Amino acid sequence: MGDGAGALAGMRVLDLTQVMAGPFCTMVLADLGADVIKVENPDAGDQTRRSWGRSGKGEDSRAFLSLNRNKRSVTLDLKSERGREDFLAMVRDADVVVENWRPGVADRLGVGYEVLSEINPALVYASISGFGLSGPYADRPGYDLIAQAMAGVMSITGEPDGRPVKSGIPVADLGSGLFCAVGVLAAWTSAQRTGVGQVVETSLFESALALAVWESTEFWDTGRTPAKLGSANRMSAPYQALATRDGYVTLGANNDRLWRRLCAALELEHLVEDPRFATNVGRMANLPDLVTALEERLADRGTDEWVELLLAAGVPAGPIQDYRQVLTEDPHVKAREMVATLVHPVEGEVPVLASPLRLSATPPTIRRPPPLLGEHTDEVLAHRAVRA
Repeated sequence: MGDGAGALAGMRVLDLTQVMAGPFCTMVLADLGADVIKVENPDAGDQTRRSWGRSGKGEDSRAFLSLNRNKRSVTLDLKSERGREDFLAMVRDADVVVENWRPGVADRLGVGYEVLSEINPALVYASISGFGLSGPYADRPGYDLIAQAMAGVMSITGEPDGRPVKSGIPVADLGSGLFCAVGVLAAWTSAQRTGVGQVVETSLFESALALAVWESTEFWDTGRTPAKLGSANRMSAPYQALATRDGYVTLGANNDRLWRRLCAALELEHLVEDPRFATNVGRMANLPDLVTALEERLADRGTDEWVELLLAAGVPAGPIQDYRQVLTEDPHVKAREMVATLVHPVEGEVPVLASPLRLSATPPTIRRPPPLLGEHTDEVLAHRAVRA
């Protein structure tokens, strides 16, 4: 575990979130040095503590452990007068509050932005919801699957003749967490300069939509509705997974220079002069024929051989790896230390993904294991002379 101060040392975050989007946002801030205090219901806490079953020695699921390192846990019943009083007292010394309730819940509990900003005018108040705080979908429940479906992601994911498929990674959940973290950092920087806080708001739906930079461009540029392309790219070709003798190789010959290199490496120089493939426009228009021509040649060798040969020829290429290969075998993952270990008081050593950020002076660190439910209540609320 690291023990550096961190780039966000001095930022205090009250984390009212649970499940994935919100906890991912606050974990990003915590890894960068913020003091994140996870405020949980005393009955069960974050529902992710139990939602994936118990895969270890204790009651907290591995899903919870993967999203809540570097945080402290306080249990408060915000529906009670005393719990609300304790929380409002914490707000006086906080820089940021993050919640991912449905719109209106915070106000009903008496902990919405208008109330909290009266106590602390410099407070940054961040909200992550399914569809945002306004608009006709605002009251709908928010789930990654539904956000992906309604934002268009599932309409372009998978093979052209296949059933609807969501992205394998929960891009709406994790994307909204990342967007929220960026918004928090921007608003906190502004508050440091002006002394005035503000509301930061994003949603699963809008975050998934905001990632559709290529798809929206294609629609506005051509008037055509973007369709499923499998692993292919909608702007250039060849840029996709192609079958080899023993599997698949991913390659990116997405400009004319790389296309010529690819043809030379595959000993298919005649394709350079083929009018169907001479330009990127032609290659896109004749993609099925292009794939057939390339895969006929790629069938002569295995994936590893082709990757080595293509890289030597200056053509971007790589194999398709599963997570066992990535997490236990990949030498680059090991060299970049992307798998870390935290020491949990119940579970012992637990492997986790490290932060992908590299800061030369104040790098992200793993300083605390995910907290037990209410582990730090007395520590954090020591300012209260009498406990309920």
